[in-house]
Amino acid sequence: MAHSHHDDLRLCHVLADNADAIAMEKFRAADLVVSTKPDTTWVTEADQAVEQAIRRTLRTSRTRDIVLGEEAGEVVGTVEDATRRWIIDPIDGTSNYVRGVPVWATLIALAVEDEVVASCVSAPALGRRWWASKGGGAYTGKSLMSATRLQVSKVDRIDDASLSYASLGGWEEIGKLESFLALTRRCWRTRGYGDFWSYMLLAEGAVDIAAEPELALWDMAALDPIVREAGGTFTALNGQPGPWHGNALATNGLLHDAAMAYLGYFPDDAPYDEREDAEEHSEQPEKAPAPTNVTDLASHRRSDS
Repeated sequence: MAHSHHDDLRLCHVLADNADAIAMEKFRAADLVVSTKPDTTWVTEADQAVEQAIRRTLRTSRTRDIVLGEEAGEVVGTVEDATRRWIIDPIDGTSNYVRGVPVWATLIALAVEDEVVASCVSAPALGRRWWASKGGGAYTGKSLMSATRLQVSKVDRIDDASLSYASLGGWEEIGKLESFLALTRRCWRTRGYGDFWSYMLLAEGAVDIAAEPELALWDMAALDPIVREAGGTFTALNGQPGPWHGNALATNGLLHDAAMAYLGYFPDDAPYDEREDAEEHSEQPEKAPAPTNVTDLASHRRSDS
């Protein structure tokens, strides 16, 4: 019988309730204290206060677990070889928070070994909350007792798809800007909802593809199970599942391979054996060359065969 993470999910909601109260108190406040971190990104007193409050609760309720947070790093509980790790982004969308834009959220996730098994995304300024647990489905609503189950869309053609993204700069940095723009031109609709919201809209079925070229673990961990439990697919740009590889591609599942053909990013791949390639194609009819903006997924899947 599969392990139930209902108690962990209930705790996620308790943590989110406390985080909402702290963050909303300072949202759009004239005396909000904002500083710059060494990586030149903003951090507010609200970010720090939310993370501290979550850590205090976890220290008393989950004493054996590891806690990883954006602001204070990783702290090991009472057992150094613990396999349970809470991954916290106190305010995802700090730039929005600072400017008074309501698109920001607290992201709370629990990973057991290498799988995120429960999570909650709470966006109090939008009046929205989403959550999921392994095998338990994904939901949105005001509480565990007042919720609607999430289901991704059934769109199966790129031409009919709605794509959400955060910005263009990161795609240029990894050399995929032209590929990304080519994908946007194919899609029916593109919008820059950004940050966590792209992935929650995907889980709701309102968006079909969401992708970002550079993310931290705490940016993604809480999003992963919500997308998966809603029926979608969440991988890195190299196709590896989960939030562990520094970037993200999430789809309704039906469009994943098609999106990967444009956005697949394999920086560490060694060249494949050209003679093997020649043998494979020697008896095949000639085809027109693929567009330069589209990744040849077959060449990157040789190691799996």
